[in-house]
Amino acid sequence: MARPHKPLLSTGRIVEAARELIDAEGLDALSTRRLAAELGVSGPSLYNHFATKDEIVEAVADSVSARVDLSMFEDGRPWRTALYDWAMSYRAALRDHPNIVPVLARGPGRRPAGLRVADAVYGAMVRAGWPPAQATSVGALMRYFVMGSALGSFAGGFVEDRAAYDPGDYPHLGQAHLLAERQETIDERAFETGLTALLDGLAAQFARISVNGPGPQGP
Repeated sequence: MARPHKPLLSTGRIVEAARELIDAEGLDALSTRRLAAELGVSGPSLYNHFATKDEIVEAVADSVSARVDLSMFEDGRPWRTALYDWAMSYRAALRDHPNIVPVLARGPGRRPAGLRVADAVYGAMVRAGWPPAQATSVGALMRYFVMGSALGSFAGGFVEDRAAYDPGDYPHLGQAHLLAERQETIDERAFETGLTALLDGLAAQFARISVNGPGPQGP
């Protein structure tokens, strides 16, 4: 019997299938048995590419990090503009793959794409004139903000039943039942509002550092 022209499996194909399964049903739905069935192969064949299920999950997480645009840190944009554009791209990647966010929230670990993101942000801030300790803090702050926004939806946390918000109990929530149907618009607007406020604060801090110096340096 002739060999197939293309191999049945590749690392990329496994990661893609695992990502689709996680997107559709969540992290708990992923198992090597289930993934092998989705790919139409035997379970042991996966181990030619990944030693454990955890390695597959890590690869899926890194594939999402790889979708984050980093070009704004390489084309000369001012640091504030670059952070804004990057944060928008970062959130878009997480929004499209929300079920993998808890894995990404643990940090990049040894994941190459995740480490490239961290390296790009930190390097751009240092080049812009942020002292190294503050550049680390800026990168961490941005990550907290973007990651937190992807862990849940404010608007999606309300139900569409007007009766759930009795004005006798919640006098200021008379329109809360309308939030869920406008979830995407409200959440996007809230993110942009928070991002602008955060960057305003960083710009003010950067101006003080430029005038007064960085102060005591931490790690």
